[in-house]
Parts: sequence; structure tokens; C-alpha cells
Amino acid sequence: MFDDPNVVLHCEKIDKIYPGTKALDQVSFDLLKGKVNVLIGENGAGKSTLMKMIAGIEQPSAGKMYMDGEEVFFKDTNAARARGIGIIHQELSLFPNLTVYQNIFMCHEKKKGIFLDDKKHLEGARAILKRLEHEIPPDTLVGDLRVGQQQMVEIARNLVENDLRVLIMDEPTSSLSAAEVKVLFKIMRELLEQGISIVYISHRLEEIMEIGDHVTILRDGKYVADADIKDITLSWIVENMVGKNTQYHRFQRSIDLKHAEKVLEFNHIYLPKTGGGWLLDDVSMYLKKGEVLGIYGLLGAGRSELFECLMGLRPEHTGEITYQGKPMRVGGVADQLKKGFALVPEDRQRQGLVQSLDICKNASLASLESFRRGLLMNYPAEEKAVDAQIQDLHIKVADKHLPILSLSGGNQQKVVIAKGLMTQPTVLLMDEPSRGIDIGAKTEVFEIIHEFSERGLSIIVISSELKEIMAIADRIYVLSNGKCTAELEGDGITEDNLVRASYAGLGTGKSA
Repeated sequence: MFDDPNVVLHCEKIDKIYPGTKALDQVSFDLLKGKVNVLIGENGAGKSTLMKMIAGIEQPSAGKMYMDGEEVFFKDTNAARARGIGIIHQELSLFPNLTVYQNIFMCHEKKKGIFLDDKKHLEGARAILKRLEHEIPPDTLVGDLRVGQQQMVEIARNLVENDLRVLIMDEPTSSLSAAEVKVLFKIMRELLEQGISIVYISHRLEEIMEIGDHVTILRDGKYVADADIKDITLSWIVENMVGKNTQYHRFQRSIDLKHAEKVLEFNHIYLPKTGGGWLLDDVSMYLKKGEVLGIYGLLGAGRSELFECLMGLRPEHTGEITYQGKPMRVGGVADQLKKGFALVPEDRQRQGLVQSLDICKNASLASLESFRRGLLMNYPAEEKAVDAQIQDLHIKVADKHLPILSLSGGNQQKVVIAKGLMTQPTVLLMDEPSRGIDIGAKTEVFEIIHEFSERGLSIIVISSELKEIMAIADRIYVLSNGKCTAELEGDGITEDNLVRASYAGLGTGKSA
């Protein structure tokens, strides 16, 4: 039994276990009544997972939750809503083919007899949007709105119900301009005056210090610390987010990168965002032969989008790219593969593997052209090349003709890497190469990256994990809100510098 008049909801020793990972580990959390409860941590710390428990989207593997002195269990979002809990998702959950008022009153419909009362829906939507200082015509299709306006519609959906007690806001300002953020903060203060408690997740440290009352920090799925905002500093937050231990094993390089030639250079890369603004905003970087270049940043910083530009998946981008000393025009994916670019995508199951094919075919899929002899395929040559990769990357496989899903996650990831290497690339792009694999497999992937860079392969690695990017990268660029905010190398590669640079540029919004 838990009963504290100052706490609206108490989580006690919450665990959440997914296949291969423990997202939450014995996390206890008090949601203070009538306060802005800030939840902060690195990517993958477990913030959103904990909020999904509270909102009924996911259920805990272990642990208990209490409200009003009694234990509660939310089997779904309806059960959580019945207790007055609403959530504004980090990823918008709107229906683009429906109007603004239809989205706002979805699951809160007003009826006139057996029919929907659209007159009340229109009036209610106008009133809520006026309160939010966003008087969008309520009969506008949501798909026609810019991202910032859609975010306001998402917020409006949660203000429909009068019995709201807890509002969870997961990165609500990620798509808002500075003016829109001020309006949101005004609404938040009004909600507090009404006795509503708010959970606020944000990567923008300046916002946290401005709007927050109490902060709780998670790291690697575990509770680390909590304190009142008035009693802490930004340095305290950063220190608790990343930990005090900054000593990590780094690979020793045998090649002289200082005098190595530049293989790839891109200047003033812009990538427009749907509805206005930029996914990439004047980004310039370079890569040397044999270098492992790291790209670090928070979710939505523009990291994967940069790779998509280089692989021909974003033809709308602008800027200058120089490859092997000559200006390069980015073509389609097949054209970029021929030029010497290969991509290990972030989502190996959806983008890296074809699950209906066997191990051999998955590995050779991107390089089939090199095994073609006229109208026929040279299968012996294909299998010999796959065998070489299996041996080179130490892929643990009994038979290369077994289904790809027969392999462990780490060995599946090695097959995706093998697929890229079989195209004989000059530049290998690796997007979160260690995601979803165990620590042993991660170490093996890092060794592969080091070994091939020593052979002269130029590699760009995206990672959300501080320890990983510091261990494997020779030099690191930090992206924040589409901008390049830092270039770090040598002794400048520290957790503190990486974290601070990843939050730089987030203090001021721009129209999205």
C-alpha cells in the first residue's frame, strides 16, 4: 500500500523486459501532484518505456503502480484514461486523412441521437484551438498542416476530457517554433493551476530549467537520481545522465590519419522538412581514407537523413559533395553502390534483411551484379565470396543455406555488414551498427570496424551510445536539430563535450 497526498501516481520497482534487452530495471518513480515532473536521460535510458507503462500502452514485466492509495494496473490505454491519464506521443499519432476536429474528438465523440454531432465537434475544436492560440480551421485535413500545427492538434486531443489528472508529454516541443513553445508553456501553467500533474520528457535542457519543478534521471533503464529543479544546475544533470566514469577502451590506430587524404567531403548540405524548415541545416563534414568518423546526436538530429542523402534516398537535398577529389552528383541507390558507397541500415529486420531468403542470398543481395555472367549467375563464385565473408567476419553459421532468422541477432547484424562489404565499398556507412545485439556481439562488431578501417576502408558510424562512439571513432561530429554543432577529436572527445554539443541549438525553435 502506498498513500502520499503529494504523489498522484507511484511506480515501485518497475521492470520491463523485451527479447534480448531489459528496458527498465527496478525503476521507482513518484509523479508529484500539481507539478511539472521532468524525466530525462540519454537515448535508450527507458524514459518513453516508463511512460508507456503509466499510459497503458505497455504493461510492466514486474513491479506495481499506485494511485489514490490503491494498486492499479492498466491493461490498455482506455484503462489509463479512465484514471485520467493522457499522453502526447513523441511520434505524432494523428490521422492525416481526417480533419482537425475529427482527430481532436477521436474516441471522445459527441452524439445527437444515433448520429455524430459534428456541430459540437466543430465548436469544441475551435474553443480548444483558440485556447492554444492556434485557430486552425477545424475542418482542415491534418495531412495539409505543417508539423508544428499537427503537434498542437495532438496536444488539443488531450484537452478534450474534463477529468484529466495526469498529462504525459514526450518531446512535445520537438517540432514547435520558439513562439509555439511559449504558448505551450503558458498552457502547461494553466493545467498546473487546475491541479493537473504533468510528466515532461525533453532533450532541451534550457526548457527543463525553465518549466520543470522536479527532475528524475534514468540511465541504462535504471533510476539514477531525482531533485527539485531549484536545487540543481545543468552540470548536475549532465553528470548524472552520463555517469562519472569517463575512462573507456579506445582502439589504437597503426595508420597515420593526420596526413591521410580526404576521400569524401560535403559542404552546405540542406535537406528540407515537409511543411517547412530543415532536417539538415547547412551541414559540412569530411572523411579521410581509413578513418572511422563518428556522428553523434539525439533522436531527430538528422543523423540517418545525412546517410540517406549520401545513398540517393533524398534527391531533394542540396549542397556540394566531393568524392575522391572530384565533384559528385548523387544518383540512385544502385548508382551510389557502383561508386563505392554501402549502407548498413539502422533497422536490420526491415531494411537490411530479406527474411524469406537464406543467409547466403542475404549476404550477396547487393552485389549480385558482380556474379552475373551474361544471362546466367556464377553461383560457385557467389558462394565462395560469401564463405570468405563468413570467415572474415567470424559469422557463426552451421550452413549458409539456412534461413536468415536461424541466426542470433549479432550474427544477423554481421550478415548485413557482410552484404555491404561484398560490394567492395570505398565508404561504408553504418547506422547504429550495434543496436539490438548483446555485449559480446557488440565487441565483435567494433573489432570488425577497427580491422577494416586499418585495411584502408573509410567508415562513418552513427551511434546513440556515448561509450560506443567514444571507443570506435577517430573523430566525431555532433548533430543537433539538423545543425552540426561540434567537431571533436583527440582529448576533446569527452562525454561532457558530446552531451553539451548534442543539446546545443535546441534552445531556440524555428518554424517547422
